[in-house]
Amino acid sequence: MDKDKLEQQINMMHERICSALGDPKRILILYLLAEQGRCVNEICEALDLPQSTVSRHLRVLRERDLVLTERKGTSIHYSLADKRIIAALDLMRSILVSQWEAQADLAQSLNMFD
Repeated sequence: MDKDKLEQQINMMHERICSALGDPKRILILYLLAEQGRCVNEICEALDLPQSTVSRHLRVLRERDLVLTERKGTSIHYSLADKRIIAALDLMRSILVSQWEAQADLAQSLNMFD
């Protein structure tokens, strides 16, 4: 393993991807776009968010190359740039669920001694 290369990749990943995932609303937008591409108004309606908020989040996701844009008439259509981001998010959610289950099991076993 090349430590310098690994460190460079991790720094780039943190700067580009992790920072883009730093807001739960952006993660929700990615999940929504995984179902199908959408325009801003459709995203606003689905997530019950104001247009300015959705546009701001989409700008961050676009700047980090996580979403693609395509002009369709007068609107802009957004879609995922790479569906593997959803697989990565699902993996992280799975880890979180496992942690919750382990904590619940521990709490239950501790309650057995009361």
